[in-house]
Amino acid sequence: MTPRLLVVTAVPAERDAVVRGLGGTAAETPVPGGRVLLRTALADVLAAGVGPAAAAAGTAAALTAAEYRLVVSAGIAGGFQPGAPVGSVVVADVVVAADLGAEGPGGFLPVAELGFGTSEHRPPAPLSRRVAEALGAAYGPVLTVSTVTGTAVRAAELTDRHPGVLAEAMEGFGVAEAAAAHGLPVLEVRTVSNPVGPRDRAAWRIGEALDALADAFARLGKQPAVLDVGDRT
Repeated sequence: MTPRLLVVTAVPAERDAVVRGLGGTAAETPVPGGRVLLRTALADVLAAGVGPAAAAAGTAAALTAAEYRLVVSAGIAGGFQPGAPVGSVVVADVVVAADLGAEGPGGFLPVAELGFGTSEHRPPAPLSRRVAEALGAAYGPVLTVSTVTGTAVRAAELTDRHPGVLAEAMEGFGVAEAAAAHGLPVLEVRTVSNPVGPRDRAAWRIGEALDALADAFARLGKQPAVLDVGDRT
């Protein structure tokens, strides 16, 4: 059975790119908390706000209002070089809360090592690999941060701490936490707007990344069976 999707973005521009890619008409549907999602034939698409807290709250609100089989965190992101160049697509094999924890004399300690929960969520591997292959995407860790990286030093720290990391954004872990609380699988699909490192707005290619996001969901919309999570009854 092909699942119905809840796709969660941070901002309306990302939401609209996803809807544009999926095609057809989109009806506005209110959800608790004063939010409005756009309902297409395949997916409900919600702009929940920026950051993991807003993403978790918005996703949780949507999940109380309707039944879903799969939740997707989607949007633009910074890409770690050379694995995720600007304009490329990234699918997460693991969603990591990269700055949730504590600093100590020996460096950063993830919240899981402190004994206070989890700092990562793993999408179902067969599903995430299948989506990555369908999109021709890079496949690897995607970080969730509350403060985006703006220096080469910070980029190097994250690269050392998370081997193979491909991208960073601000919402994936929040979306994944809400999905997990409802017993649902999660995916994270990102398109790269800028390199992770020294902050240089002149190097950002937001329009190109939004177009890539629309294209990614257009391809998924044409082969929805790729998103099949199987029988979850």
